[in-house]
This record gives sequence, C-alpha cells and structure tokens, in this order.
Amino acid sequence: MIRAGLVLVLVAAVAVSILALTGDPGRASVVWLGWRADMTAAAAVLITLFASLLATVLWRTLLWVLDAPRRTERARAESRRRQANETLTRGFLAAAAGDGAEARRLALKAADLADEAPGLVRVLAAQAAEAAGDTAAAQAAYTAMLSFPDMRLAGHKGLMQLAAQRGDRATALRHAQEAYGQTRTARWAWRALLENTLEVGDWTAGLELVKGALDRKIVPPVVADRTRAALLAASAAQLENFPEPKARAQALDQAVEAAKLQPGFAPGVVMAARLLAQDGKLARAGSTIEAAWKAAPHPALFLAYRDLRTSETPRERAQRLLELAGQKPTHRESRILHVESALVTGDGPAARQAALALEAEPVTARIAGLMARVAYASGAPDEARVWMAKGMSAPHEPDWSDLDPEGRAFAYHASDWARLVATFAETGELIHPRHERRERGMSELPELPISYADSAPFLTADGADAAPFPVDEGHYGEEEPQAAPSGPAPRRRANARRRLASGPRAAK
Repeated sequence: MIRAGLVLVLVAAVAVSILALTGDPGRASVVWLGWRADMTAAAAVLITLFASLLATVLWRTLLWVLDAPRRTERARAESRRRQANETLTRGFLAAAAGDGAEARRLALKAADLADEAPGLVRVLAAQAAEAAGDTAAAQAAYTAMLSFPDMRLAGHKGLMQLAAQRGDRATALRHAQEAYGQTRTARWAWRALLENTLEVGDWTAGLELVKGALDRKIVPPVVADRTRAALLAASAAQLENFPEPKARAQALDQAVEAAKLQPGFAPGVVMAARLLAQDGKLARAGSTIEAAWKAAPHPALFLAYRDLRTSETPRERAQRLLELAGQKPTHRESRILHVESALVTGDGPAARQAALALEAEPVTARIAGLMARVAYASGAPDEARVWMAKGMSAPHEPDWSDLDPEGRAFAYHASDWARLVATFAETGELIHPRHERRERGMSELPELPISYADSAPFLTADGADAAPFPVDEGHYGEEEPQAAPSGPAPRRRANARRRLASGPRAAK
C-alpha cells in the first residue's frame, strides 16, 4: 500500500509540473447533486489522486480488519509448528544421548504438537523406547510403521535390529529380506543379507546379491567390483581344495577374474598366479602379478613373482625382480625389491646402495631384517647384530604377517574370508586375520650366523672392515651357501626353502 501511495504522489507531481511548464493552469468544473465546483486543472488532478489514495487506504484497512481472525490462526499454527520442531529436535537428541525417560516425555509432547509430521513422531517414539530399554514398546512402534508405505523400510530396520539384539537371527534375516524386496530399498538390507551369506560361506549367493544390488543401483560400481573380486577369490580358495579337475578349473577362472576386477587385491592375484603356474602358464602368471604390482605393490606379490621360475640363475632372477620393481619404481615395496634383487646375486655394495632409499622408513621387524641381511652381505656382522637386536623389539608389518611360513600365502579359513570380503567391499582395505590373532606369521628376521664367534670378528679399533661373510643363498631356495672361511657353518632350518608356487597345503 505504501508503494501505491508513492506512485500516486509521483504521478501528481508530474502532472502539476507539466501544467506549470505550459503556463496555462486550465479550468475544471464538477457538477454533482446540484452542486458545482470550479477549479484549475492542477487542483482537479491533485484532488482526484488524493481521493484515490484515501480510498485505497480505507479499503486495505477494511481488508486487514476482516483478515484478523485468519491471521491470528496462522500465527498460532506457526508457533505450534516451531514448538513441535523444537520438541522433536530435543527428543531425538535425548534418544541419541541415551536419556530414555526424557526422550519418551518429549515424544508424548511431540505427539500433541506435531500434527503435520506423524512419521517423525513415530520414529521418535520407537527410538525413545529403545533408549529407555522398553523393547516391547519399541517393537510395537516399529511394527506400526509397517502400515505406512513411506515408513516400511524404517520399520523393518528397527525390527531387524531388535531381533538381532535378542539373538533371533531368523527373524532379523526375514526383515532384511522383506526390506530388500521393497521397490525402494536401502543399502543396509543388502549389507545384512550379504553378511548372512558370508557367515554361512555361500559365495555363489553373495555374487548373486552383488549383481542384483548393482542392477538396482543400491551400491556403486566400485563397491560392486571390490565385493565381487573378494567373493570370487573366496570361492576359488574353496574350490582349489577339491580334487576334481572341474573344480580346480573353475577355481582358476574365478581367481583370474578376481585379479582382473581388482588388481590391487593381493590375495586374489597371488591365488591366480599360483593356479596359472600350476597350469603351466608362467608368462600369464607373471603378467598378472606385474599388473597387480603396478596397481598396489604387496610383499606377497614379490614372493609369488620370485618363485614363479625355479630353473634360473640368481642373476636372471635378480633381473626379473628389477623388472617387477620398474612397474612402480617410486613405491616403498619397489625400493625394497631393489635391495632384494641385489641380495639375490650376493652383491653387498649394490644392496647397501639400494638400501639408502629406505633410510627414512620407520624401523619395523621387516626393515630391520632386511638391513641385517644387507650388512651381512657387505661383510659387517657387527652391524647385522645391531639390526637383528632392533628387529627383536620392532613392530611387525601386517601385510607381511598374513604369509604362512609353512603353507600358502593368505591361507584363510572361511570365517577369515567372510571378514575380508565385508571389509574390503566397504572400504577397499585388506585386513590381516593372522596378524590380528597374533598367530605365527612368516619370519621377518633372517637366520644368519651372527652369534659371537672367531669366524665373525668385531670391527678392529682402527675402523678396518671385518672379514666378509657369505650371503645365505638358502634364503631364496636357490643355491647351496658357500662355506665360511672358518668356524661353524651357518645354521638353517630344514624348511627354510619356501615357495608360494608350490602345491596347496592345509590352512593353519
């Protein structure tokens, strides 16, 4: 209304200005009910405009008075809505904080206020009952949600969680299946069904679930690929133990597919390389490991690649390892691989030079063992003793501990595979069951003859180097070690030779 008045005043000012500029004020006469009024044209314009403004003001005032009851009702509804939102917020916060009594009080208050949000009131009532420990009330609240199409998923999830808490796995699984069968489903239902198939070791059903979830866009393609790769590897590990040729062929196909889907999934790649090597496809096994190394270097890949060929000289093997390191030269594992390749040929100076790239690495048992071997190969047994002492108290590397010292790498139980699939699917991280259980893993400290003996003298006072000691070639399963100049021969275990490409053994 104020804007309309301003417009009228502006029009009047323009009209008066025009009349003043023309120099002729003009004449206007008004005859009404026997009355006659004579005036100038400018006065007539001003009177007309101000009369219009007054009429507009009166009309708007009348409308405002008539709209007062409705305006009061709207203000009351807005105040009620604000109170309901505040009550719901405080109720959800109380439920999240575990204050069941306060949450239930606020839920009852919200039921009286939040007429426009009955769904939120039901959710708050269920969560408040859970926070208060009233399972029966929570069950009733979640069951009531099943009657409303837009709340069925929330109802099934709540009922599934309640059933799982009381150990009723069948009921929990039923609610997950019903939720997964809805047109608009949620990822939690798929995850619950997947975890059930993993727990029972039904890898085929797990693969079907992943395919269905991808088709329905429940999970993104990257999660589907990670899940499929881990499931295929788990299935291949199971089929590999069957004596039937058909089962082993299927295990090979599944392991190769897992390596293609996720080259960074070391268990699947190592299994594929081992099965390909057993099938006589050494070149393909090598290329599979090289692709995996380029994606995500892993210690097990180095060991599998090293042991693919058994009829080569140390120099040929060292050259192969360097080619593998060249797939990702800046990675930590590639720098370690440069040191390993020098140790294969017994080149102490080259190994020490390559080890310079690892000086900034934190000291772990594996790094300490590697440095001890470098020092021993360089003819510095005292330095090797120091590194061995450091390795005794240094932390172990999880990636290294999953390698079985007496069997295959990643020789997992079905329960380990279930945990591995679930974790790798969601996060892409590789868990380490043997490390988590503190089981015995592959030794990270070498077995070197570094005890005090006449054949291993201390450094002389003038700093002269000690007499060099031979490299323990038995560490690589390659050649017999050379005899030491004097003193007892190096002690080795009978099972020091370890080959990842060998035949399967039972999981420990």
